[in-house]
Amino acid sequence: MSFIDKALERAKATRQQESKTAAPQAPPKPEVQKPLPIVGNLGSVGAPLEFCYTVTKSVPVNFELLKENFVIAGDNYPAVAEEYKLLRTHILHRTKKDHLNTIMFTGPRPNEGKSLTTINMAISIAKEMDKSVLLVDADLRNPSVHSYLGLPGKRGLVDFLKSGVPIPELLIHPEGIPRLVFLPAGKATTDAAELIKSPQMVDLVQELKHCYAERYVLFDLPPILNFADALAFAPLVDGIVLVVEAGRTAREDIEQCLNMLKDFNILGFVVNKVKRQASRDSYYYEYSEGDQSNRRKKFFG
Repeated sequence: MSFIDKALERAKATRQQESKTAAPQAPPKPEVQKPLPIVGNLGSVGAPLEFCYTVTKSVPVNFELLKENFVIAGDNYPAVAEEYKLLRTHILHRTKKDHLNTIMFTGPRPNEGKSLTTINMAISIAKEMDKSVLLVDADLRNPSVHSYLGLPGKRGLVDFLKSGVPIPELLIHPEGIPRLVFLPAGKATTDAAELIKSPQMVDLVQELKHCYAERYVLFDLPPILNFADALAFAPLVDGIVLVVEAGRTAREDIEQCLNMLKDFNILGFVVNKVKRQASRDSYYYEYSEGDQSNRRKKFFG
């Protein structure tokens, strides 16, 4: 059992112990019926949202640029794409039954590969014939997803949260990547922590969650140990994936992340940049599920 698996097991045991010793809770409130899938084209806060491609702006993508950025779209990196399918299977298995379709990706520190992992996971899920994906760059401090994809990034989530620009005006469909829609972050801002926990953001996440039954919404957040954004955003999503870097991320950082997120649903870890013996230009990564001790090795380009 790896260090990460042991840490996850300890976190799970701590949560179970705390639940046994916690004071009696008030009777739960009656469950509120979830809204039906929303159809419309207004996009302002509290209004219906529409993401069909007849409304969403389509922008062609440069597959050579995607290849340079290690993005698995098209025929780029077929071996990598196969490994992401295995990771996809783990995530879908742990989320589909209970409609846990809003997932946050973050990591302990900067430059551990969280953004590229989020992008490739979004593309992999979108390849499922009965799934679509909304990829949201919620790193409002250092937006980067649009650069990986070669897409416009001047306007985005920040413009919705600050100025009320309708979401459909900000969405982009990367032409050539079916069933994927992208919401850029927009220009970097210094009040990211305040925006990420604003009432507008809370309402938006709920609307995105219930917009389509078979849509997954993947959020790329800043590093959790450097900024307050990811921890503030954690209560809004159904699950969390942590991306760590082999040989660089300290055990203390992983333990600290687990402690900070102990009240939330950690779907697993992606251990990134474990060098593959067969090729100096390729990397393995490992995926550890949040409540199981077994691991699966996965390739990461």
